Formats: sequence, structure tokens, C-alpha cells
Amino acid sequence: MLDGGILYREECYQIQGAVFEVYREMGCGFLEAVYQECLGREFSKRGIPFMAHPELKLSYKGEPLRQTFIPDFVCNRSIVVELKALIATTGEHKAQVLNYLKATGMHLGLLTNFDCHPKATVERIVL
Repeated sequence: MLDGGILYREECYQIQGAVFEVYREMGCGFLEAVYQECLGREFSKRGIPFMAHPELKLSYKGEPLRQTFIPDFVCNRSIVVELKALIATTGEHKAQVLNYLKATGMHLGLLTNFDCHPKATVERIVL
């Protein structure tokens, strides 16, 4: 929902708060899987509805494909959260999130990078 012209403002603040708490606790330098597990625990602790690694169906011209895709999280049934643990994200990572949004019909993705210093980054990607 739009809140003050920003798509899912309150939900994003809650997700970002969880991301920054994980970063405060763990810092940078771990593998993505570590952040995935920690963030799932933090979402649960904060009561943020989420699915971890949901297998989502794809279609081509209305026909279902055998191929699926698996984002790191879908929160509130409407926000794709993709995690990275890289020195920097690139256009390829943004394209990955955009593809997830196109495939699901969702409109907001958060590209989160935990391997930044001095803090994690969360980039809003709107379709």
C-alpha cells in the first residue's frame, strides 16, 4: 500500500530495522547463508510475516514453465527481499530483483547487501 507516496513505507522500515539489527550483531564478512538464517530469526522476533526461499512458479505467455525461481525472502506477501554478501552490488543484482518482481507481479524489491562497511545497505527497487 502507498503510505505518503512511498510503496509499503512502514513494512520497509520494519524490514530495514531487522536488517540493520542483524548487521549490528554480526557485522560484515560472513556468507550469505549466515545472514539469511539470522534475518529469518529477526523477522520472527519482530513479527514480520515472511517466507524463506519460497519456490515461485514462472510462466511464459500464460503457459506455466517447469523452471521456478527462489528469492531469499518474500515479506508481507508483497515485498521481495534479496540478500547479498558482496563488496558491492551491480546492475546484474538489480536485474535479478526486477526479474523476481516481473515474475511475481509484485512491485517492490529490497536488494540488501551485508558485506558493506560501515553498515549494511538496502536498495529499494520498484517496478
